[in-house]
Amino acid sequence: MFIWTVKEAADGVVVAPDERLPWPPTIALGLQHVVAMFGSTILAPLLMGFDPNIAVLMSGVGTLIFFLVTGGKVPSYVGSSFAFISVVIVATGYAGKGLNGNIAVALGGIIACGAVYGVIGLAVMMSGAQWIERLMPPVVTGAVVAVIGLNLASIPVKNMAPTGFDAWMQVVTFLSVALVAVFTRGIVRRLLILVGLIAASLIYAVLTSGLGMGKPIDTSLVANAAWFGAPHFTSPAFNAQAIVLIVPVALILVAENLGHLKAVSAMTGRDMNPYIGRAFVGDAIATIVSGSAGGTGVTTYAENIGVMAATRIYSTALFVVAGLFAILLGFSPKFGALIQTIPLAVMGGVSIVVFGLITIAGARIWVDNRVDFADTRNLLVAAITLVLGTGDFTLTFGGFALGGIGTATFGAILLHAVLSRGRK
Repeated sequence: MFIWTVKEAADGVVVAPDERLPWPPTIALGLQHVVAMFGSTILAPLLMGFDPNIAVLMSGVGTLIFFLVTGGKVPSYVGSSFAFISVVIVATGYAGKGLNGNIAVALGGIIACGAVYGVIGLAVMMSGAQWIERLMPPVVTGAVVAVIGLNLASIPVKNMAPTGFDAWMQVVTFLSVALVAVFTRGIVRRLLILVGLIAASLIYAVLTSGLGMGKPIDTSLVANAAWFGAPHFTSPAFNAQAIVLIVPVALILVAENLGHLKAVSAMTGRDMNPYIGRAFVGDAIATIVSGSAGGTGVTTYAENIGVMAATRIYSTALFVVAGLFAILLGFSPKFGALIQTIPLAVMGGVSIVVFGLITIAGARIWVDNRVDFADTRNLLVAAITLVLGTGDFTLTFGGFALGGIGTATFGAILLHAVLSRGRK
């Protein structure tokens, strides 16, 4: 059992990963991390047609797996990864509304992706992470992360506003999120996605049920759902074409996790390099377990890293608490029913914000690492990658097809490798 050194709660106290506050504030802060991950962890499965109860449940299970594999040394929450959305939609032919009837095919691809990710993690554990950083320097990782957001942009714009009223509700939603982000402070600002979503849903309810301007929210599903019960687990099916589409996401997960570890290292003053391989393996096992049960692929969460930066409390005990509480939420059908009642247009408006933030996160990698775009190599790698991903450039190999995020990811890596051969 992992033992943390107890520190007294005091204003401004910094708590290291192997330390914790007394249990009452630790539990309270752990619940804050659940709230921080909440918006993104439920949004991703809804966009893919997955059961949000399973996604939240497996995020909790995955967080505990990550904690155990890293020996309690790396503070991180793992939740639904947005990197899977585009490839899962293509692999399953999901229409964008309700539960995904072809989810089993996606689960097989997610498991295969986790297996490849795990192999990469084991290789890093044996040989170090230097080769990963050479293979995927900031110009590549920034482009790949930006492509995720750009590739997904058409989903809310084209598929989540079937009427003129819904389009205006998307505007109301992203304005709500923006106003929360700019004009609030403290924990409310940290929860900008969740607070903005709630505010927009209330406005939607007033305009529809009160003024008859659109389709009212149906709350019967919530009223009829039980407070506690087992979620609907789904068994995977392994389809070669779906696997080829989804497996390249492993490289994106590597880039995300590596960036998050560097951020945690900078914040805590602890060298996280010895744990990079373990972090990859922990995330990979969590993804495999999640896919085996019907959940999404998972990744380490920037939202929770932001909370740690704000509170300066990096104790891994918080994530044990958060993981356990997420598991409890996963066993509440009423919670899942509540999520299902969120209006499609409101989800679309939130998606516009989230996909935009993902795109900007890629650009921020370039800025933070001072990528030199006066260098023609960097300029071409970024430019070609962005258009491949945004335009959903697809390559076919016999009966297989590699879509936009896959071609952009492999294209960025190969372009950088080829164009750098003559670099001095």
